[in-house]
Amino acid sequence: MDDRNGSVLRTVAAHALTAAVTLGLVAAFFGPRLALRGQATKSARTEPVPEVSYAQFPGAGPDDRGSSRDVPPLPIPEANAQPPGKPEDILKELDPEERNNVQVYATVNKSVVNITTESEGVGFFGDETSSGSGSGFVIDRQGHVMTNFHVIQGAGAVRVTLFDGSTHPAKVIGQDASNDVAILLVNVPKDKLFPVTFGDSSRVLVGQKIMALGNPFGLERTLTTGIVSSLDRSLKAKNGRMIKGIIQTDAAINPGNSGGPLLNARGQVIGMNTAIVSQVGQSAGISFAVPINAITRILKALIEDGRVIRGDLGIARVYATGEGLLVMQLVQGGPAEEAGIQPAQVRQERLGMGFVRRYLDTDSADLIVAIEHRRVRTVDELLNEVEKNRPGTAVRVTVVRDGKPMDISVTLGES
Repeated sequence: MDDRNGSVLRTVAAHALTAAVTLGLVAAFFGPRLALRGQATKSARTEPVPEVSYAQFPGAGPDDRGSSRDVPPLPIPEANAQPPGKPEDILKELDPEERNNVQVYATVNKSVVNITTESEGVGFFGDETSSGSGSGFVIDRQGHVMTNFHVIQGAGAVRVTLFDGSTHPAKVIGQDASNDVAILLVNVPKDKLFPVTFGDSSRVLVGQKIMALGNPFGLERTLTTGIVSSLDRSLKAKNGRMIKGIIQTDAAINPGNSGGPLLNARGQVIGMNTAIVSQVGQSAGISFAVPINAITRILKALIEDGRVIRGDLGIARVYATGEGLLVMQLVQGGPAEEAGIQPAQVRQERLGMGFVRRYLDTDSADLIVAIEHRRVRTVDELLNEVEKNRPGTAVRVTVVRDGKPMDISVTLGES
């Protein structure tokens, strides 16, 4: 019995010693921190709280329970910060070129529409529906919209989205693959239609500023700028014929821009964006537009008859000299070749050591100066005179050959 009592006493003494050591260690390590916290709490209780004036913080104040809220710091504007200005005031701050860009966009952007198409076909898994998109622009208040032929080619359904986001079904009433032009008709109120203004593409010069409006990648009414890089280019249309007098620019044109307007600095349409040259299918700085004069010549026929029948000389490529048009290439077997018009000849020159240089001898080419004795100096003037006549009509083509003018009768073909 005594042994058991002694054992219990020893156990109690051991636990008491352990507790004492533990309390000593806690006091040694945490005593100073507890003292500081107590002092801070006491100070907070005894020192007066400064009064907050809510007039210094607009919008801040006591909450519904009558207690004061913590007020976050508010950003204070700098003394020289300017308030947002009116558009006309901002316009005055821009340089002349920026101001011109803004004004042209404001004038024309409501004229540009987004065109979406749907077509059905038979695919690997049966019937399939494919869709496409492009651009166009309103040309009158009767609801006529101009776009590229290749935008609507083969489409079963065409829809036009106007500047206000409203979408309407459209009917194709005229198309001309030879110039890559199509005319659509939409039935909408006249107050939703903002027609463009046509310019004169015969007055376009290399180096002048141009602007392109369209819907690249579906991004509606996008403006890009550039210059005219070259004139009188030729471009093969979808039907294999050559579109002549093409305007080349360096404006950023991408998929979806097709059918949009090419504008001069006055906001007038001088062409319709049609194609690009690119290895990746996106803008590479070379884009092409059909000149608006070539389109206006056939516009009435497209609206009234739905198609164009025109006379054609059978000349594939010319070079404008200022005095006339040098014939660089003929359509094989075409009217001009049959009539005896001479293009530039390919010559060879031996340079020695087996090297041969080939070049075009422009001195051998006929220089076209008139059609039916009406002076022509540009491709536009040439086409204007030729396309006044129907296929099968014989026209007099005045050329200069070996320094002497002569008339050659050419029976027009059809293009």
